[in-house]
Amino acid sequence: MEYVILAVVIAVVAIGAIAGLVVSGRRRQQLPPKSQAPVITAPKTTPQEPQVGEEAAPPTEEPRRTVEEVPLPEAPEVVEVEAPAEAEVAPAIEVPEPTAGRLVRLRSRLSRSQNSLGKGLLALLSREHLDEDTWEEIEDTLLTADVGVAPTQELVERLRTRVKVLGTRTPDELRALLREELVELVGKDADRTVRSTKHEEGPAVVLVVGVNGVGKTTTTGKLARVLVADGRTVVLGAADTFRAAAADQLQTWGERVGARTVRGPEGGDPASIAFDAVKEGIAEGVDTVLIDTAGRLHTKTGLMDELGKVKRVVEKHGPVDEVLLVLDATTGQNGLIQARVFAEVVDISGIVLTKLDGTAKGGIVVAVQRELGVPVKLIGLGEGADDLAPFEPGAFVDALIGD
Repeated sequence: MEYVILAVVIAVVAIGAIAGLVVSGRRRQQLPPKSQAPVITAPKTTPQEPQVGEEAAPPTEEPRRTVEEVPLPEAPEVVEVEAPAEAEVAPAIEVPEPTAGRLVRLRSRLSRSQNSLGKGLLALLSREHLDEDTWEEIEDTLLTADVGVAPTQELVERLRTRVKVLGTRTPDELRALLREELVELVGKDADRTVRSTKHEEGPAVVLVVGVNGVGKTTTTGKLARVLVADGRTVVLGAADTFRAAAADQLQTWGERVGARTVRGPEGGDPASIAFDAVKEGIAEGVDTVLIDTAGRLHTKTGLMDELGKVKRVVEKHGPVDEVLLVLDATTGQNGLIQARVFAEVVDISGIVLTKLDGTAKGGIVVAVQRELGVPVKLIGLGEGADDLAPFEPGAFVDALIGD
C-alpha cells in the first residue's frame, strides 16, 4: 500500500514538471530575443510659442535640484553698440573778402609774373641813346608779352614822341611816362562794372561762357563770392551738364556763401536748367542769377549753336545782363581765336582772364580788348577762393612796372 501511494506522488510530480516545461517553452517562443527587442526613444521636443487662438500649455514641473546642481548664470556678453551717426551739419557760411582794392592786395602775385614786361621796358627806355635797335627791342618786348601788333606800334610811336619832347630822362620821369602810356593803352575809361543789380523784371542774369579747361566753373563760384561780398543775393544755375561733377563743384561753391544751386540730371538739357534757374531767382527775389554753361569746344558748330539756344531760352524771362567770356591768360593768341568764335554766337559784354599770375604775357589784356571791343572786367590771380579781383587799370600797370 505504501508503495502504491509513493508511486502516485511521483507520477503527479512528474506530470507537473512536464506541464511547467511545456508552458515555459511556449512563452520563450512568443518573446523575441533580447538583441531584436525594439528600442523606443521619446522624441525631443522644443517648446513652441502658442499660435493665435491656441492656449498656452501649462508649464511642466521640473524636478527639484539641490543648490549644487543649479548652474550659475553665465556672464552676459558685452555687445559694443556704435554711437548713432551725427546728422550732417550744414557748412558754415563764409564771409568773402571785400572786393574793393582786392587787386591792390594781390599785386605781389601779379608783379612776380609780369616783372619782365615792366622792368624790361624801363631798362630799355633808360639807355643813354635810344637808337633804332633799342626801339625795335622795345617792340619785341611788347609783342612777346602778347600786347598785339597794332597796340604795340601805337605805344612805341607815342613813347618816341614823348621821350624826344622830354629831353632828359630821369628814372622817375621815365616811370611816370611809361605808367601813363600803359594805363592809356589798357583803357582807363572803360566801364568794367559787372552788371549784377536787380531790376524791375527780376534778377540780373549773368551767363558765364568759355571752352573746357579755362576754369569756368571755378570762376563762376568765385564770382558768386565777389557778388556776395558786394552785398548781392545769388542763385547759381548748373547748366554744364556734360562734364562730370560740374554741378557738384558749383554747388559746393554756392554752399560756402549761402547761394542756392539749381541743377538737373547729368546729360540733361542745359537750356532747361538755365530757364529753371532764372525762374527760381525770380521766385526768391534774388539780385543775381549766375549760369555756368558747358565748356564748348569752339571748333564744334553744333555745340556753339546750343549755347545760343541757352541765351534765347533765358531771355524768355527777361534780358541777359552780362555774358562773361572766361579766357586762360596762358593760352595767349589762341585765346583770341576762342574769343572771336564766342563773340559770333553770343554778345560778349565782358572778359574774365584767369591764371594771369601764371604767365608773363600780361599784354593779352590789351589784345583781347582790342579784338572784341569789350573790357576785361575780372582777373584771376591764384587758386584761392578770393583770388578773383575786379580789374583796375592803374593797379595792373603798377604791378607791371613795379615800385
